Amino acid sequence: MVTLIHTLADHSDDVNYCAFSSSCLATCSLDKTIRVYSLNNFTELPYSPLRGHTYAVHCCCFSPSGNVLASCSTDGTTIVWDTRDGRMLAVLEQPSGSPVRVCRFSPESTYLVSGAADGSVVLWNMKSLKLYRSGNVKDGSLVACAFSPNGNFFVTGSSCGDLTIWDDKMRCLYNEKAHDLGVTCCDISSQPISDGEHGFRYFQMASCGQDNQIKLWLTLFADFLGVELKYKCTLNGHSAPVLACAFSYDGQMLVSGSVDKCVIIHETSTGNTLHTLSQHTRYVTTCAFAPYSPLLATGSMDKTVNIWQFDLKQPHAGNTVENESKVAVEDWSEDDVSAWLCAQDLADFVGLFKINNIDGKELLNLTKESLKNELKIESLGLRSKVLQKIEELRMKMISVSVTVPDEFLCPITRELMKDPVIAADGYSYEKEAMENWITNKRRSSPMTNLPLPSLMLTPNRTLKMAISRWLETQQK
Repeated sequence: MVTLIHTLADHSDDVNYCAFSSSCLATCSLDKTIRVYSLNNFTELPYSPLRGHTYAVHCCCFSPSGNVLASCSTDGTTIVWDTRDGRMLAVLEQPSGSPVRVCRFSPESTYLVSGAADGSVVLWNMKSLKLYRSGNVKDGSLVACAFSPNGNFFVTGSSCGDLTIWDDKMRCLYNEKAHDLGVTCCDISSQPISDGEHGFRYFQMASCGQDNQIKLWLTLFADFLGVELKYKCTLNGHSAPVLACAFSYDGQMLVSGSVDKCVIIHETSTGNTLHTLSQHTRYVTTCAFAPYSPLLATGSMDKTVNIWQFDLKQPHAGNTVENESKVAVEDWSEDDVSAWLCAQDLADFVGLFKINNIDGKELLNLTKESLKNELKIESLGLRSKVLQKIEELRMKMISVSVTVPDEFLCPITRELMKDPVIAADGYSYEKEAMENWITNKRRSSPMTNLPLPSLMLTPNRTLKMAISRWLETQQK
């Protein structure tokens, strides 16, 4: 079941794109602005809207860590923003000055791609914020882009209907005529599948176009084998050009939006239609699954963004610790670990953990010695941070394996409290969660929604001792 839980109607013109991080939703519009919302209650962040573009904003995307947001515009620029305070970090000008239609971060934030109406594609070095390499598609405007999960390759889609695979040296490795009337969007699932024939790890890719079609492909990205693109099937259901498509984090679902004003959620394994959503009153221009929660956002030329929530008992977007509570951490796959790292603001380690095949069992066995000697994490501070998060995970394993007394759970996070404090409303909260609540300019009680007479937080030592005693009984 999919339920419409919120509608955002702050833009004054067509919504062109929406993108999720682990904690925020960003939307952009023909009205030249980017708006950023908290996923806690879909309130707009204090620094939003972001203004800097002089013409329509076509696309926006978060870096894997969520700390940086990129946006691109008809004005020929891609702007990089700090999501912590809304500061403009850089204005990256397309060398040709052509309108920029799409931008994407690589999985490890090494590069940012910007693609323009004249077919130019630029790789920007995110450390120096300088142009690294550039190229051109052979015909048409560049309107779509997606990175391979390892970040060594990316795919672009053009208004002439071509899908082109590039490596990180901007070499064109493969070209396929995919849609007769032009590609409009493409996405690559982060979850590998086996082709069942040679045992290679393929990744599903989806493309959609002006021909009303959504096509699924199997892609192989391997430095030693080269790249390969194999047609898998066509998903039907839309009666007009399909403008957007996106995979859920687990790759089990694909969402698409169309000129027919409908949003369709497909099951990728069977091609079946799971849900058809028809609340928008004009063309659906964008759709995105949240990476670590069962949420879907859809945006339209009707100037609104709809937020949908999935029933957790049904297939949904994302493999989070919360959503996978029925799966023991010891049974986590490498991709489950990657999702957990991103949720803990440790996205920079995803590639390192994947290279070392760290699954759930390996994760729980990591020590400061193995982090230093085997994973080669030199920074003591970073090693300590990883170990602290692993210890918190072990604590959470206890909390999901038994019934935790409700008074031990933070009302905001619904997690076992480690450092409880009493707020002016008389309720106890996890200190960090309540501090974040207040920092986001919310001066009302999370429990009563009434104004807080004071922002003072007092340690609840009695409750902390009670939680410690209860934990000791669970570990015996």
